[in-house]
Amino acid sequence: MSSSLDSSRKLFGTDGVRGVANLEPVTAETALKLGRAAAHVFSQRETPRATNSAQPTIVIGKDTRLSGYMLENAFAAGVMSLGANVLFIGPLPSPGVAYITRSLRADAGVVLSASHNPYEDNGIKFFRYDGYKLDDALERRIEHLVFSGEIESVRPTAGHIGQAKRIDDALGRYVEFAKASFPKGMTLEGMHIAVDCANGAGYKSTPCVLRELGARVTVAYNTPDGRNINEACGSTYPDAVSRLVKQCGASVGISHDGDADRVLLCDEHGEVVDGDEILAIAALNFMRRGELSRNTLVATVMSNFGLDETLRNHGGKVLRTAVGDRYVIEAMVRENLNVGGEQSGHMIFRDFGTTGDGLVSALQVLRIVLETGKPLSELKKCLTKYPQAQRNLRVQRKPPFSELPEVNALVQEAERQLEGQGRVLLRYSGTEPKVRLLLEGRDQDQISKLADGIAAALKGSIGAA
Repeated sequence: MSSSLDSSRKLFGTDGVRGVANLEPVTAETALKLGRAAAHVFSQRETPRATNSAQPTIVIGKDTRLSGYMLENAFAAGVMSLGANVLFIGPLPSPGVAYITRSLRADAGVVLSASHNPYEDNGIKFFRYDGYKLDDALERRIEHLVFSGEIESVRPTAGHIGQAKRIDDALGRYVEFAKASFPKGMTLEGMHIAVDCANGAGYKSTPCVLRELGARVTVAYNTPDGRNINEACGSTYPDAVSRLVKQCGASVGISHDGDADRVLLCDEHGEVVDGDEILAIAALNFMRRGELSRNTLVATVMSNFGLDETLRNHGGKVLRTAVGDRYVIEAMVRENLNVGGEQSGHMIFRDFGTTGDGLVSALQVLRIVLETGKPLSELKKCLTKYPQAQRNLRVQRKPPFSELPEVNALVQEAERQLEGQGRVLLRYSGTEPKVRLLLEGRDQDQISKLADGIAAALKGSIGAA
């Protein structure tokens, strides 16, 4: 194993293993080791298949990146070398992989994707047999096995080596699953929807579901070539779907990221409807229907504080978590809550699925549009946002913020100025070499100036650009 991997001793970030494809840790060699480690870990766990003393089975799906072929074969080889079986399902949204894992009673599911990152990147993230993401303890166990050599001598032979099989109807299974989240008897007939598929994993499923439900669909960025995923399109480039809505005169726009577990929407005027607005629309509707568990919405610390005021004004509340949809889901499971998500567009509707699902989330909002007879431009007015200033800066290293005195001083001064009327959040990305800064307050000019000052200090301190 290369020294670059040995020196870090850590593989998992906030959403699986991620990095530049063919550089550690996202190499064929490490994918093979991860496959072996995962097969061993999941063979030791109680799952529906394991109770029948059968060989463990792991589902492998991917997005449309060129490097997916390399990682898919390497990971599968590792799994089979430990005596576990593989089910290949090809390009499919991450929530589709979670669903297929549950549906086929597999022991685990794996998605090869770097989500919204450029095509040069890739990643490996896991689902348990029940469709939920792994907890920290399981990830640490897999990491330990990769580094320790503990299972190096486990070498099944002859008929005990695992085998692989391709599941040809995975896309159709996911399409039917997504359609089942939309009310029976309701159709999208008469609705014109524009869709930006980000040249990613949702390029077939989302247009298919919308058309089968009766919508007129205009699709863009649905011709993946292995290199164009997220390229000036998708949920991190909302101007793309905004232009599409204006060009074709659609009443709603839908924009996914590369693995289609996110969604951002666009109203009939081409104005973006972000994750916080989607959460507000959904939470208030679920409350009116008596279907929001404990009248509580789950959101991360990055979501706008206007959400708290909106829910409070209607008799509800917001439960805050750390950044990352896995932490949102963990809180939802722990507190038995059913609606949560992130400003970035990860939405979890636990009544229908176990993870963020851009298509299912879009369908929930389309249902609300049809039931209320109100366009998105009207529905999103339910949320009055606090002004925010965000800065996302690339970094060369990630030292503790306590080691950056100039940055600390500026953050403390900003907190003093905003006391009682705003906040400062500073964190490193768990999936990219970036530092993320968020300021929220009543005065846009004030927080923008404060954000610029802190960003300049970060550039000087840790080589951000």
